[in-house]
Amino acid sequence: MVDESNKGISANEIALYDRQIRLWGLAAQERMRSANVLLITIGGFANEVAKNIVLAGIGSLTIIDSRTVAATDLAAQFFVTEESIGKNRAEACLENIEKLNRRVTVKALAEDFRSKDDNFYAPFDVIVASELTFEEYLSINEICHSLNKPFYAAGLIGLYGYVFVDLCRHRFIIEREKSNISAKIGPETSSRSIVDIKTVREGVTSKEVITKEENYNKLSDSVKNATSVFRGLRSRALLKVSPVLPAVLAMWDDADKGSTSFHELVLEKCRSLGLPVGIISDQFTTSFENSMPTTELSPVAAVLGGIVAQDILNYLAAKEQPIQNWVFLDGDTFSSPIYCI
Repeated sequence: MVDESNKGISANEIALYDRQIRLWGLAAQERMRSANVLLITIGGFANEVAKNIVLAGIGSLTIIDSRTVAATDLAAQFFVTEESIGKNRAEACLENIEKLNRRVTVKALAEDFRSKDDNFYAPFDVIVASELTFEEYLSINEICHSLNKPFYAAGLIGLYGYVFVDLCRHRFIIEREKSNISAKIGPETSSRSIVDIKTVREGVTSKEVITKEENYNKLSDSVKNATSVFRGLRSRALLKVSPVLPAVLAMWDDADKGSTSFHELVLEKCRSLGLPVGIISDQFTTSFENSMPTTELSPVAAVLGGIVAQDILNYLAAKEQPIQNWVFLDGDTFSSPIYCI
């Protein structure tokens, strides 16, 4: 939970963040101002996340990355230059990130996140991991979930990408004009409930201030549940499921495939999920496989990084519906559907 003890936002900050305050309110901006965010690795995707949340005025950003800048990093990153090649990635980005907003404290750790224990993650309000293996995502998510810390895992695979979100248990507020059909306290979906409703009078109109609560699965549970989520859906709905979903899960199973081709592995994953194999084409699996496990393209990084940054700000502000709980970006169809698994 965000520490709100550091209050007293200044007049200069109110002027700087005026548009955000008008949108979310002063209390939400104060929560952002007190937030500590951790980025695990700093590639093209994380560049976009860092840019957006630092400009929005979070309290502090810590970046941990033990790798050095390579020539390939210049294709999707804008915080490093040719002069950065050979330097630690976190340290090379530090100065340019600080220039975005001097009010935000930015720290760079040229260390291996795998050497850190649970205590390392405890001070952070949001943890974002990218460019990692499935097993590394699982390990960090287990720690974050046990600490009740929001966790984002993201990856870019050429024209494709994914985001997994675990906000543990999160309450947020939705404001809307009061309609003839009143909201009711109780379950809305399998993961979301309405826990409080207030009616506020504004002039001649009334609005409802609705508090909702989302409950999230860990990554390990979500992957296990995937085999049952699509059972019972109509054929038309199944044909609209993004092919990126089974491809990502098949990629994570890739180590056990033996001599099986990646295309066949994706088809097998479709069958196990109850999805029609017709959503998968040879061209798609070839393009996907050629970009595995990570290939970052600037346009894809901008889209997916923007989605995650906005969701982080929504979480910190406790406003608007958060992502629940997967996003799969398909650059072939310019789509990024959300699935609750």
